[in-house]
Amino acid sequence: MKTMMEIIRDLTPLNRNIISDECDRAVDYLCSVLPFRVIRYRSGEDYNGWIIPDSWDLVDARILKEGRLVYDATRTPLCVIALSKPFHGRVSREELRNHLHYDHRYEDAVPYHYRQQFRPWARDWGFCVPRRLFESLEEGPYDVVLETREKPGEMKILEFTHKGITGWTVVFGSNLDHPGVSNDGLAGCVAGIEILRRLQGRKTKFSYRLVLSPGIIGSEYYLGKMEGGEREKILEGVFLEMLGSKTELAFQQSKDGLSNIERCVLNKIRGETLPCRVGPFRSIIINDEYLWEAYGIPMPSLSRFPYPEYHSSMDTPSIISEESLEEAVALLLAAVEDLESTPFVEKQFEGTICLSNPRYDLYMDYGQIAFGERPDEHLKKMRLLMDLVPTLSRLTSIDYVSETLGLPAGVVREYLSRWVAKGLLNIF
Repeated sequence: MKTMMEIIRDLTPLNRNIISDECDRAVDYLCSVLPFRVIRYRSGEDYNGWIIPDSWDLVDARILKEGRLVYDATRTPLCVIALSKPFHGRVSREELRNHLHYDHRYEDAVPYHYRQQFRPWARDWGFCVPRRLFESLEEGPYDVVLETREKPGEMKILEFTHKGITGWTVVFGSNLDHPGVSNDGLAGCVAGIEILRRLQGRKTKFSYRLVLSPGIIGSEYYLGKMEGGEREKILEGVFLEMLGSKTELAFQQSKDGLSNIERCVLNKIRGETLPCRVGPFRSIIINDEYLWEAYGIPMPSLSRFPYPEYHSSMDTPSIISEESLEEAVALLLAAVEDLESTPFVEKQFEGTICLSNPRYDLYMDYGQIAFGERPDEHLKKMRLLMDLVPTLSRLTSIDYVSETLGLPAGVVREYLSRWVAKGLLNIF
């Protein structure tokens, strides 16, 4: 069985663009690690303006001056901008510099230039180089060799589901693209794989699904083209990002901060005083989690962002810590344990029930001041509980209701059990 670190070392060198032969190799590799379902979308497809590019692989990329090799851009996938157009020709230093991109933070690192993958209609040719090389170029002509192989292909998304006994699913998502780097993308993928591995053979209340896709465009296609009704059964999820570096964990809450699994994660962070920054939606990172939220699925994220090597050739297996990966996996599995042991309430009706009707007899009257009745504080909270139930639009934990209203969980459950007896709720 491949370890998390072995998977990272094996897949980091591959040129994992949205579609490429080497991305296909990564998909085949991961399907041998976990029996994923492969979802495919053809290049050229257009959904919400997101156009899937053709398969793109680098064949040769060099810069020469007077026959002398100045730059070998085949040494890492980052040395050529993603989806670069091919180019052969002689250019001046000034023209060459117009097609060179360097990392403004470091002298010797190569940056990750990814934006053309999302703009296949406006492509150019170009290289990513160290700043030291950019600044050292002498005047005069340069010969550029930039050869690519392009063809129709398929964008592939990997999905693996551990089946639970209810129809509700919790998703772990991560990005499989980001060619030539380790922490950004791959570290989240291997953490998700390890979580699903450790759930195998267990009987769980919820289904747990791992989705590995190319960033942004993959999530948009996966969610937007999902078969009718399936999306509504996804309760919530956690997006896994950059979990291998030695930087501190960072937990970014969902848009509304109300999902059940984020409550479990936060309880673990606070209860175990785990070093972890916590922030509201979009305060730490902006990535695929906002696409899931756009489709109504709460999606907090767990990451170690920022880290110094982000989007550069310095993001290699050497910066990955097995202890960091394990810490993230252990935190999420502990949250799953809490989620599984927490009772949930599921509404079985629409609208608002006349609870004073003798058929139901569930009405809570806390008294009226105008009639000289002194309101009972406990009954006021019970009335809030009564009014809350019809507004529940998603599966909700009894613990969340208890904490929100300041009522003991046993009291909440006893009252809601009366709703269950009337066929209005399900508790599991």
